[in-house]
Amino acid sequence: MPYDDSPPPTRRARPLSVAAALAAVCLTAAGCGGGPEAEGAGAAPPGPGADAASSTAPTPTGKQPEPSGTASPSDSGAGADSGSAKPLPKGPLTGRTVVIDPGHNPRNRDHTREINEKVDIGTGRKECDTTGTSTDDGYAEARFTLDVSHRLRTLLEAEGARVRLTHDADRPFGPCIDERARIGNEAKADAVVSVHADGSAVGNRGFHVILPAGVKGGGADTSKIVKSSADLGARIAGHFVRTTGSAPSNYIGGNTGLDTRNDLGGLNLSTVPKVFVECGNMRDPKDAALLTSASWRQKAAQGLADGITSYLKG
Repeated sequence: MPYDDSPPPTRRARPLSVAAALAAVCLTAAGCGGGPEAEGAGAAPPGPGADAASSTAPTPTGKQPEPSGTASPSDSGAGADSGSAKPLPKGPLTGRTVVIDPGHNPRNRDHTREINEKVDIGTGRKECDTTGTSTDDGYAEARFTLDVSHRLRTLLEAEGARVRLTHDADRPFGPCIDERARIGNEAKADAVVSVHADGSAVGNRGFHVILPAGVKGGGADTSKIVKSSADLGARIAGHFVRTTGSAPSNYIGGNTGLDTRNDLGGLNLSTVPKVFVECGNMRDPKDAALLTSASWRQKAAQGLADGITSYLKG
């Protein structure tokens, strides 16, 4: 889920260029436009907080997800520069930089005072971060986002990209939402993807990609990244459908898999193309079964990688 718990703004009509881009990708995506993605009514509103869309995660109990098969955070590098130390292969993404932003931090729950401190997001002030959500069985969003981010990094590096993570569970909490944006900006990233999972009502299913709205105020100005971010998001949405088999959200985005928001500091403060991806709803049992599956998480990472690659190759 994204970092801001504030209710999403009134839905705006999607730009025709975004809808067209998604439709073009979806023409080759089996299942796009069919199945359980029909528009649902009455999504549970998110609660208050920083760049996050639902409540804090309960203490992990009960069923645990399948083993990830990936290195533990402590084996994966350090901080914003956490990427592979080995030489990168030559590939279609050689010379490109991608920043992956794993939503939340597994240790945020131990630092509630710090993550509740407000930071400047250009158009106002929001909490530094939140703990994120979890499945009913206690699989934390922060664990999910790190696992998918590790898998995504491996796939992108295999294509030659230089990959940085905003964090790798190598710090006590955070980073705060303003720092997450700054890491992508300072890296001059060609694309930034913030990985999340939602925490909505049972029956609300599917993924959606959050795009930056046109925002200008204080330290925020997204005017130069709105169009490119919309292209990045549409390509990710189309490939995510095809690779995972998951349908676009039935409760946000009007079946497009795309949502535009102006209240997320991680997007407002970005000066490089950036999107958030809500990979599914952790509070719905059917979606939770996917999110806790190692094989599905690999598909999710592949869908993200394919969408990013498509965008960077043009």
